[in-house]
Amino acid sequence: MKEAVFVKRNAERWRSYEESSTDNPDVLTSRFVALTDDLSYARTFYPGSSVLKYLNGITAELHRKLYSNRKEDRGRIITFWKYELPYISFQARNQLLYAFLIFFVTILIGCVSAANDDTFVRLILGDGYVNQTLENIKNGDPLAIYKSSSSADMFLAITVNNIRVSFMAFVAGILFSAGTVFVLVQNGIMLGAFQYFFFERDLLLQSILKIWIHGTLEISAIVIASAAGLVMGNSLLFPGTFSRLESFKAGAKKGLKLAIGLVPVFITAGFLESFVTRLTLPVWGSVSIIMVSAIFIIWYFVIYPRRLYGQQTD
Repeated sequence: MKEAVFVKRNAERWRSYEESSTDNPDVLTSRFVALTDDLSYARTFYPGSSVLKYLNGITAELHRKLYSNRKEDRGRIITFWKYELPYISFQARNQLLYAFLIFFVTILIGCVSAANDDTFVRLILGDGYVNQTLENIKNGDPLAIYKSSSSADMFLAITVNNIRVSFMAFVAGILFSAGTVFVLVQNGIMLGAFQYFFFERDLLLQSILKIWIHGTLEISAIVIASAAGLVMGNSLLFPGTFSRLESFKAGAKKGLKLAIGLVPVFITAGFLESFVTRLTLPVWGSVSIIMVSAIFIIWYFVIYPRRLYGQQTD
């Protein structure tokens, strides 16, 4: 994009930032995020230009006003969770959709494959898991595997493993998104085969009410981590007007922030799996946890980012 076109498209918005002064922290933060994006673009394509100096000036002034009345560290943390991560989620909305669709389709593939091949579940889940679960079903407790070790040991192991899987899904995006797609397909087929295994034994509802207590957050976070991998991978595939290196740097930075933002989600999922899933809860208790988890994911990563973006463009 030529510098004159860049200035023409954004000049009115920049001028409104200067003329309509405000002390509202929400408005200041949304303006600051928008300006830093513009400044980053100008640094890449118009180094040494007058528009770069101009953007440096108004961004610095906005930064001073935004952080003058609060501690930097605390403000940075609040800004990340309240604004930056949701903005990145909005920017990655297409990748989130693609990751969800790929995962959903591969779940169906896992179900259909398990329904048409008696050996498929064992191939995917392993003989040890299948045999143990069949024994548990015979003993009247199909999901006793979640009670097989102490809660504290399970929490640590599960949380570390979930974080490992999410970062694997993200890092695999460096293979031009193909690695991330592979991780999605692998996990989707596994989940489909797993759920069909219980469906075939008339235990689908019981498994859903038990497993999705933690699975709602855990599976959602894996999908979102995969979207982070697609953000990075697509920055290599489709650099647009940026050089491939600059595009990759920006995509990797956004994807990494999105993946890091999932760590508390995985910790919560690990806690639920270790301390709550093993309990015998009433149906309303299981449904409540599943619904609250689903509403949080949809609100924080889909609805709230759209509202923030609407505020920025008003």
